[in-house]
Amino acid sequence: TEGRKTTTRNNFVFLGIDQSTLQLPPMTAEEIANNRAFQLMTERPFPWSREVWALLLDRLFVAGARLVMFDMIFSPPNDGDPAFHAALEHYHDKVVLGANFDMQNAAQAVTPNDTLIPPPQLLDDRVGFVNFWADPIDGKIRAATYRVTDRELAGLPSHPSEEVFESLAARALTKIGHGNDVPRDFGGHMIRFTALDAFEPRPLYEVFDSKFWHANYGDGAFFKNKIVMVGSSAQVAHDVFDTPMSPATSGPSLHLQAMAAALGHEFLQPTPAETGLALVCGAGLIAWALVAFIRRPLVCVGALVVLAGAYLGAARLFYDSSGLLLLTVPVLSALLLSGSFSLGFEYALERIEKVRTR
Repeated sequence: TEGRKTTTRNNFVFLGIDQSTLQLPPMTAEEIANNRAFQLMTERPFPWSREVWALLLDRLFVAGARLVMFDMIFSPPNDGDPAFHAALEHYHDKVVLGANFDMQNAAQAVTPNDTLIPPPQLLDDRVGFVNFWADPIDGKIRAATYRVTDRELAGLPSHPSEEVFESLAARALTKIGHGNDVPRDFGGHMIRFTALDAFEPRPLYEVFDSKFWHANYGDGAFFKNKIVMVGSSAQVAHDVFDTPMSPATSGPSLHLQAMAAALGHEFLQPTPAETGLALVCGAGLIAWALVAFIRRPLVCVGALVVLAGAYLGAARLFYDSSGLLLLTVPVLSALLLSGSFSLGFEYALERIEKVRTR
């Protein structure tokens, strides 16, 4: 939260299905009658007919948008599927839909239905998985997984016959010509986050409202060459995740964070195990040497505090400059505990000697 951030991409736009979009502000009968999208959005509660998404794609791509991503799973059939399918075919190279691996049910894939995308959907370059896997220690999401295999999901060893699936972020990066920036391995990559407010959602309904389209988006000029994410931002949807930045990081913005990190190669690396062990042992030895050779308690305490502060400064410097997560708590624990124990041992020996000589 305090260290250097990944550069915010000003060509990323998040259109959120927020509370105002779900409820829609009061409109006249004429406004609704002259607007096909509003007709569909007022016919019934969300999820609306998928013709809405076909209309959205037309509006954004006519305005010059570069890519549209949906952090949504269009799995069950719904009204408007044929119209949405036609739009997906027409804009084949400019759109990406979400799929999900249900990890509570043996990683079963939940994909767009067969009407929208013909099977196998996960191998279609318009479909990417939306999963993020949390840190097993504290449940926070620190890493983005850009590629995964079917055997990895099943807990099986790698095999040449395995199928490779790509994430929503990886599919999007490939479609905008940055496929080489996507890590080619299958592990999670800890990312350097952007600022927490980097991708604030804009109400989706404004894109269909001629007043906002003119006033806020310059009759569509705003979307020229933009990468647009469409997803939920309403509190009732609970599409939020716990990250080091916030316990309520929205899912759609998390995908944009993963894309921004890949574009900037802003990945974080943990301290190698061997280096960490050497640092812990070195910290303990330094603390012991201070006490053993200086033999002035106040000077030793001051030196330990200075060393701890210097190490914290080095950890921050490495984080900001190279993305190295320098092992911190174990090293400082070894330094301070070893120093405290050595000082206590010296004090005990001194007391014993005074008692003996007395």
